[in-house]
Amino acid sequence: MTRPYIICHMMTSIDGKITGDFLFQKECTEATDIYYRINRERLADGFICGRVTMEGSFTGGWYPDLNRYKPVDKKRDFIVNDLSGFYAIAFDTHGKLGWKSNKIIDPDGDPGYDGAQIIEVLSEDVDARYLGYLEAMEISYIFAGETAVDVELALFKLKKILACNTLLLEGGSIINGAFERVDAVDELSLVVAPVIAGKDAKPLFMDSEIASFELIKVENENGNLVLNYRRK
Repeated sequence: MTRPYIICHMMTSIDGKITGDFLFQKECTEATDIYYRINRERLADGFICGRVTMEGSFTGGWYPDLNRYKPVDKKRDFIVNDLSGFYAIAFDTHGKLGWKSNKIIDPDGDPGYDGAQIIEVLSEDVDARYLGYLEAMEISYIFAGETAVDVELALFKLKKILACNTLLLEGGSIINGAFERVDAVDELSLVVAPVIAGKDAKPLFMDSEIASFELIKVENENGNLVLNYRRK
């Protein structure tokens, strides 16, 4: 395979939603714990999230003053020398994430996230000063498209340059849908909480295509379903 094996690992409501107020219900506490436990157990080379998810989980909306950084030529990828082999891969099309470290600092020290080396996946439609900021922070970045991120090209580079063999795709809806539409979801790892989401919650895949999966594992953990599907 010329790209990493992709496992879409998500916690959902009964009606297949992944964001919304339902996540903060007490009935979701145990499902959340199961989700993070599985994230630690899968031993992937890293995890992939879209910009909104990375911002909500890690950067908190902070953004650097780009006037402090010199523009950098957009014709080459930038890879630091000391690659860790465990990555937090941000699909950040226009370079809107602000990082204060080149590694994830998880407040709980969760080994599924803490210490993951940040990799930015960008389009060429990015402020050249943002590249200067990333290089000053020693954050690796790769280009995968002119104005939008080409998922297949990005995955090819993650395999070839970073030697990623297995990656967890952890949302949100837009990036999950982008992967699904190019048949780049090899396995589904779902923790289904025993709740129905509200009307404003987002689905597992945004703008998805029809695809077939086969159920390979199902477990009931105190009312929370743990499901694994493999693409046919």
